[in-house]
Amino acid sequence: MAAATDILMPSGRALRQSLDKDELIKRGLLVVISFYLVLSLAAPLYVMLSKSFSTYSFDLGAFEFQVSDKLGNFGEPVTAAALNEKLAAVPLEKLATSSDGRLPATSFFPDFSFRSPVKYKVRGTTDDACFLIGTQLHRGTEWQEVDSNTFRRIMLRPARELGLDNYTTYFSTPTLFRSIQNSFLIALISTIITVGIAFGFAYALNRSKMRFKGLFRLIAMAPILVPSLLPGIALIYLFGNQGLLKSLLGGISIYGPLGIVVGSIFFTFPHALIIISTALAISDQRQYEAAASLRASKWRTFWVVTIPGARYGLISAAFVVFTLVITDFGLPKVIGGQFNVLAVDIYKQVIGQQNFEMGAVVSVILLIPAIAAFVVDRLVQRRQVSLLSARSVPYEAKPNRRFDLVCLAYCSLVALFIAGIIGICQYAALVKFWPYDLSLSLKNFAFGRMDGGGWASYYNSITLSLLTAVFGTVIVFVGAYIVEKTEGFRTGRAAFHFLAMLPMAVPGLVLGLAYIFFFNNPANPLHAIYGTMAILVVCTVTHFYTVGHLTALTALKQIDREFEPVAASLKQPFYRLFTRVTVPICLPAILDISIYLFVNAMTTVSAVVFIYTTHTALASVAVLNMDDAGDTAPAAAMGMMIFYTNAFARIIHVAVSKGILKRTQGWRVR
Repeated sequence: MAAATDILMPSGRALRQSLDKDELIKRGLLVVISFYLVLSLAAPLYVMLSKSFSTYSFDLGAFEFQVSDKLGNFGEPVTAAALNEKLAAVPLEKLATSSDGRLPATSFFPDFSFRSPVKYKVRGTTDDACFLIGTQLHRGTEWQEVDSNTFRRIMLRPARELGLDNYTTYFSTPTLFRSIQNSFLIALISTIITVGIAFGFAYALNRSKMRFKGLFRLIAMAPILVPSLLPGIALIYLFGNQGLLKSLLGGISIYGPLGIVVGSIFFTFPHALIIISTALAISDQRQYEAAASLRASKWRTFWVVTIPGARYGLISAAFVVFTLVITDFGLPKVIGGQFNVLAVDIYKQVIGQQNFEMGAVVSVILLIPAIAAFVVDRLVQRRQVSLLSARSVPYEAKPNRRFDLVCLAYCSLVALFIAGIIGICQYAALVKFWPYDLSLSLKNFAFGRMDGGGWASYYNSITLSLLTAVFGTVIVFVGAYIVEKTEGFRTGRAAFHFLAMLPMAVPGLVLGLAYIFFFNNPANPLHAIYGTMAILVVCTVTHFYTVGHLTALTALKQIDREFEPVAASLKQPFYRLFTRVTVPICLPAILDISIYLFVNAMTTVSAVVFIYTTHTALASVAVLNMDDAGDTAPAAAMGMMIFYTNAFARIIHVAVSKGILKRTQGWRVR
């Protein structure tokens, strides 16, 4: 009898697992949301990258002219290059220009008069040569005849070339190249100080029995609720030329690196605190008991047990703070003075000089450290997870009156710094005329009298935040659900996850500039949303996509995968399982994603500063514009309105969450 292993299956086609209707729908949704991320992130970044390699210059040999006499008889054709060689009308160094460059045709005719009866003809010598007659674009080798009055409206347009000239120009310009050094220096100093202060604060919260921990946590999270411009305004009122505490600086100016560092510490502190506090909270009590049994001193225990246990949290916090500081635009714009940094350089190149190509170059340079920091941070977080043990015992702090008082004093100082920054902004918003008339008034809240968009900008921000919270939460959670619950299709899921993680590494200012290049192109079918609220919603959702995606994935991973096979065996479609089981279980995470998107949409500046219009001006941008116009007190008032709105939204979020979760999360309570 033949052995069982010798029995061969009959030859035929290889078996393939067929996809049911649910899997087809899931993969379809995965493709749709991936397509959204491609259009809202990958494609704009690609266009921006190509722009950074684009150079523009006037090719005078590409244009020909003919000039008539007073009787209308035209002479021989002559190129603009020949005329310029003879007249030296346009120096060679001025032929380089931007994509929007224009060169008047009259530059090559010194005796031109728009009242002359002389007529002119103009054409390109190649099919790519183009020029404007008024607002109408003409391209190609066909002659265009115009009178003298019209000839003065002819503008030659530059030709595009690809190369590294923009990067060469940037790195060979000392003032521009110095911005890289300044940005790294400020980010490094701010990171060291912020992580140190946040570690001390987190250590006091987790390793002491001091009082008022809840209050200190509440105050520590306050900077998240305000735009990054607000600490800059507060520092001006405290230490500026007419500041309350100017004398304390001993003649040192707050405008420049000092102001940027202090302001950066304020707005990055809660981000570092959350990460470090989480790292300290998962410490193992058994390690401290072992150190005590070995009679190790508290100082030695701190360096041998505490620091190594929290090292991944410290490293992760350092990279997060570094990225936030080096990519921030609002704070250095308000208080940076003449101290140039990369983010402000982008703004100056685009808004100030209309040099979009050089702005793209700076954006690419700014993108490099942001991506590098993000990649290292993700690697660190992966190793941090591997340290967790099922046998770990949570650390329990023991009362120590002296240590608790020291922790209370330290946290009080940090809380005073945070509350003082917000408090001085509130005071400045109510003062009539700083520093001459310190009586209180609400006139600074009359935004309709100020530059920046008035109250309409505030209402636009609320609209943007609500739309971002609603549509963003749906897109983010559905995307995370599909990538987590889809069977097989590993390549597609991996590509989607990469796209979902990419926004974290892209600075807002870079994303906003990329949107100009991509959506402002008339040939783009999506050009219709440019200048509308829709593009602001798309940009904001995309900018803050990653954190929501990770939050949703964390919640979804807690759900047993057995739910899907059980639902399939009962012949229930996946969307019924999704609405009746998955969403109720993940409701806490869904609510957290929505409030996260709402708050960040209210405070964001960099991501939207390039793509808003007069009809879609936002409150955070209004703060910037009012400060630029010298209306510092109204800018502080608008910043406080953002703070009030976010604080109120947080309160509503807590109240609604308690009510909804009480009805839907009863199964969690034993």
